[in-house]
Amino acid sequence: MRARGVHLQYSFESAGQRGAALDNPLFELLTAVREQGSIQHAAKAMGASYRHVWGALKRWEEVLGEPLVVWVRGQPARLTPFAERLLWAEARARARLTPHIEALRAELERVLAEALDGSQQVLTVYASHDLALPLLREHANTTERLHIDLRFAGSMDALRALAEGRCLAAGFHVPPLAEGGNLFARGLKPLLKPGRHKLIGCTRRTQGLMVAPGNPLGLRDLADVAALHARFVGRQAGSGTRLLTDHLVAQQGLPAAAFASTTQGPEDSHNAVAAAVASGEADAGIGVQAAATAFGLDFVPLVTEDYFLVCLKDTLEHPGVVKLRSALASPGWRAALAALPGYEAVGVAGQVLSLTQALPWWHYRSPKAHRAP
Repeated sequence: MRARGVHLQYSFESAGQRGAALDNPLFELLTAVREQGSIQHAAKAMGASYRHVWGALKRWEEVLGEPLVVWVRGQPARLTPFAERLLWAEARARARLTPHIEALRAELERVLAEALDGSQQVLTVYASHDLALPLLREHANTTERLHIDLRFAGSMDALRALAEGRCLAAGFHVPPLAEGGNLFARGLKPLLKPGRHKLIGCTRRTQGLMVAPGNPLGLRDLADVAALHARFVGRQAGSGTRLLTDHLVAQQGLPAAAFASTTQGPEDSHNAVAAAVASGEADAGIGVQAAATAFGLDFVPLVTEDYFLVCLKDTLEHPGVVKLRSALASPGWRAALAALPGYEAVGVAGQVLSLTQALPWWHYRSPKAHRAP
């Protein structure tokens, strides 16, 4: 088969873009046919004529050298196996690239903002992947004239970026814990120091199992995943969700081997995990409810966790950090979160918190540590 080239481009528009959508008429067309079940209904849903849609499909078949739609008189139109594979492969690739696309778009927006108006404040934030943060970036830009230069990285990598001076704020998440001898304590304590680092309240979110619609395997918890040998897709090493997965597995005494990624490898975002499950490549994966909803998956809640931003105490009065705190404390931030499944605003949003205040297990000592010498 003749090689097919892929061309990417971007444009400047009067209105901003939410998320990291990469528009392509082919996939819009295939999705419409699959959802509507006929060329005529697909054309109506797209606001186009039957002739236009039919002609476009024929042109794409010529470009790709493969049939895309099966037409049988008197029966609904359906995608060919090639078109189905193409559609799911594109969805998974786009989900994997979402954090990188968002970072590129943010950088281009920053360059444009600086060129148009050098007075706009810019704040670089490295953060564990989260679906609410792009909303925060949009909200801060609108209400505070603050451009958040958002770089997605695993929780541990984000905190290392803060320690190395590559950003002024970092984002990580942690579940409620009662004791200090846990994986989160061992991972976070070397990177955060009481008195030197200050937390900023951000949001609360629910993580759980993302499973196929109808939950065909009847998965209720991680124990079911292990018992039924379900195909599990995990997150990359160094991410907060990978740390959460390891913590829950160890806490419940489950075999770690059951939660090694059984797909092509670990994924870098909640959307990528959801795409793997939605495409049938995996039976389950851990992620936020909003990602499951976006891909039409069922969701089994496992834990509610707090998402914090952290900065150095010395930078609390930096203009960018001040604007960030103001954006988080505003009613508009609560309204933005209300539309995101599995998220809720917290009363401490925008407030400065000490490590020991927000993480009560920080100074936890085992009984042995309290014994007299």
